[in-house]
Amino acid sequence: MLIVLALIIVFHLASAALLFAATIYNSWWVVSTSTENVYYSDLWFTCNETCYSVAKSHTADAAYLQTVQATMILSTILCCMAFFVFILQLFRLRQGERFVFTAIIQLLASVCVMVAASVYTAQKDSFHEPKLRAGTYSSSFYLAWASFPMTLLSGIMYLVLRKRK
Repeated sequence: MLIVLALIIVFHLASAALLFAATIYNSWWVVSTSTENVYYSDLWFTCNETCYSVAKSHTADAAYLQTVQATMILSTILCCMAFFVFILQLFRLRQGERFVFTAIIQLLASVCVMVAASVYTAQKDSFHEPKLRAGTYSSSFYLAWASFPMTLLSGIMYLVLRKRK
């Protein structure tokens, strides 16, 4: 049982690391222009040699971008909070009780990252400048989608996990 707990902890920490990397790293969208300039865009900044804020992040039609920003931050916070609740419940629960509260928090983190990646996928053209719309998805976008099934699976594992001798 100790090996299973160790693997669940490692799996949870890996999904949290993916969420942190996807939220922080400047590579959700990449554009290579014909003049050999490469632009990287994340949820807050667009960078080539210098960085500037995403063009429509301060306008009235920035609701989609703000949704992605908020849900990615919320999913990262919920994932970290679920880990600390898991550690607390590990030592406080009686034998045979389930980690239901941890599972609920982790499943909420999974839903948040799914919403963020889905909104970004559907509305990427609404918050990118016209010159940056011809780009492609980049590594942070894929990390966000990879963290969705990991957090979902982690939440499901907490639902079925029982504390045993």
